[in-house]
Amino acid sequence: MTQKSIHLNLFVHGRGHHEAGWRHPRATRLALTDIRYYESLAKKAEDGKFDSIFFADALALNEGIGHVAGGALEPLTTVAAMAAATRHIGFIATASTTYYEPFNLARLFASLDHITNGRVGWNIVTSWVRGANQNFGIDTQPLHEDRYDRAYDFVEAVLKLWDSWAEDAVADDPQQAVYARTDRIAAINHAGRHVKVAGPLNIARGPQGRPVLVQAGSSPTGIRFAARHAEAVFTAHLEKSTAAAFYTELKAAARQAGRSSDQVVVLPGISPVIGSTDEEALRTWNELNELTDPQVGLTRLSDRFGGFDFSHLDLDRVLTLNDFPDPTTVQAAKSRAVVITGLVARERLTLRQLLHRLAGARGHFTLAGTPQRIADTIEDWVRSGAADGFNVMPPVLPGHLDDFVEHVVPLLQKKGLFRREYESSTLRGHYGLDAVPSRWTENERQEVAIAV
Repeated sequence: MTQKSIHLNLFVHGRGHHEAGWRHPRATRLALTDIRYYESLAKKAEDGKFDSIFFADALALNEGIGHVAGGALEPLTTVAAMAAATRHIGFIATASTTYYEPFNLARLFASLDHITNGRVGWNIVTSWVRGANQNFGIDTQPLHEDRYDRAYDFVEAVLKLWDSWAEDAVADDPQQAVYARTDRIAAINHAGRHVKVAGPLNIARGPQGRPVLVQAGSSPTGIRFAARHAEAVFTAHLEKSTAAAFYTELKAAARQAGRSSDQVVVLPGISPVIGSTDEEALRTWNELNELTDPQVGLTRLSDRFGGFDFSHLDLDRVLTLNDFPDPTTVQAAKSRAVVITGLVARERLTLRQLLHRLAGARGHFTLAGTPQRIADTIEDWVRSGAADGFNVMPPVLPGHLDDFVEHVVPLLQKKGLFRREYESSTLRGHYGLDAVPSRWTENERQEVAIAV
C-alpha cells in the first residue's frame, strides 16, 4: 500500500470519554464552563499537530448528570473563544438540522469561518437525544427518516446561502464610495419541503468558501447522506473488520454519488489508555471501569435504544439479542444500536461487561496498551483500508491526551504517517480537500462558453 498521511482529531468530551474519567486524578479540576480548560486542550492538540478539535453537542440535559460530569459549554461560542488561543488547528462544532433554522446556522458558521481564518467545520446532526424536541416546543421526537429528509433540504439551503456572495463581492473602496458590488450578491429563494429561505446571507463568503462538512451517521440513511454531502465522516466501530467494510461501502457510495472518494475522509473513533506496559494500561482501564455507576450505564444504554427499559435484567447474566429491541426499528441512534447488538452477538457479554465496554467511548474502539501498540494499531487500520485516520477520544482529559501527544504522535511521525509541521492554514487544507467551487465562477464560465 502506498504510504499515506493520516488525520487525527481530538474529540473533547467533558473531562474524558470514559464515564468515570472525571473521577480520575489525571482529570482536570477546572470547571467544564471554564474556557481555560478548552484552551489548554487546544494548545496541547496543536503541539501534537492534530487536524482539528471536535465538539459534540446535545440539546437536552444528560439524565446521568448526577453522577457523570456534564453541562459543558455550547460548541459554537466555545470555538469562537478558542480561535484566539491557537494558530493552526481546526475546529469542528456540532449543530442540528432538526432544531436550527438554515439562515441562523449559515450565518453563525460563516462568522466562525472568518473568526478562525478558515479553520472551522460543521458536524451535521439530526438530533436523536430524547427530550430535545420538548425543548423546542415539539410534542414528539421526529422519526429517523423524517429527520434525514429535513436534513437534505436544510443543507441544500445552507450551501446556497454560503454561496450567495461572490468572492469579490466586497470592494471596500472608499474612494469610489463602493463597499459591496451588489451585482455579486444574490438571493437564493430556496423553497423546499421543510425549509424556505429567501437570502442572501448578510455576511461575506468565508475564507474556505464554506466550512468543512462533517457527519457521523452510519445507518444506511446516514451513509447515503454522507456520500452526498460529507467531507469528513466520524464513525464508531469496535473492530477493524466492520470499520473496513464501512470504509469500502462509504467510499463506493461517494463515487456513485459522483464524488471522488478521496474527498471523503473516514475517521473512526479510538479511545486509548496508554501505559509503559500493556499490563499497566489494562490496570488503568479496569480501575476506570470499577469507578462507573451501573445506573448511569443503564440510562445511556436506554437512550441508545430510544428509551427501552433494561433495568429488569440481571447485571451478571449473559445477554442475548432477545434482550434488545430490533435495532432497525430504533428511532434514536440507529447505527450505534446496531454496533451494540453486534457486540453482544459476537462476545456473549453480561450486562455488566457490556456497560463497562460502553463506558469508555460509547461504542467506539477502545484499546489499552503501550505507545508502540497504539501506534502500530493505528497504522494497521489505515494500511488495511479501515480508516484515513482517527477521532482520538482520550478516556481522561487532559492526562490521556498528554500521553498520546507525547508518546504516540512521535511514533506515528517516525513511521512517516503523520505531519511534523502544519502545511496548510485551513481545515480544508489539513484534510487535503479540494477548493470549494463558486456558482459565480461557474456562471461566468458558462457565459464565456456561450459568447465563444
